[in-house]
Amino acid sequence: MEEKFSHLDAAGKPSMVDVSAKQVTHRTATAQSVVVLPNVILDQFVNGDFNTKKGSVFQTAVIAGIMGAKKTGELIPLCHPIGMDNCDISIKLNDDNEVVILCTASITAKTGIEMEALVGASVAALTIYDMCKALSHDIVIKETKLISKTGGKRDFART
Repeated sequence: MEEKFSHLDAAGKPSMVDVSAKQVTHRTATAQSVVVLPNVILDQFVNGDFNTKKGSVFQTAVIAGIMGAKKTGELIPLCHPIGMDNCDISIKLNDDNEVVILCTASITAKTGIEMEALVGASVAALTIYDMCKALSHDIVIKETKLISKTGGKRDFART
């Protein structure tokens, strides 16, 4: 079977995927974003977070990521607007002093949730950038990627 882009119709024009014939299943997805901060910002890391005049960087990023995930259908033109059963975001500094953001979203529906997880992780990363840029603009959002998804046509797990 030849794979094809799902958001193009027979004439090659943009089209929303028709999910009316799909089965309702429980679907989950986890996405990751990695943010690299310079030492001038890392030096401000105390008790598992950065605290600024605007508040806790990580806690603000968690809230922003969840809000972003909830608005995915408004941001991605052909993405179905869906509700989420849950959205969980964790943020930590790894052994390489990189900020690792994991966003896990779930839903019981006819269509997937991976875009919501990817948007949630991305918005959390952008929020960290926004809250830390007063100290330095030498911040890199290094990567955003899908880690895993279950419950759709095919499951995926990055190894």
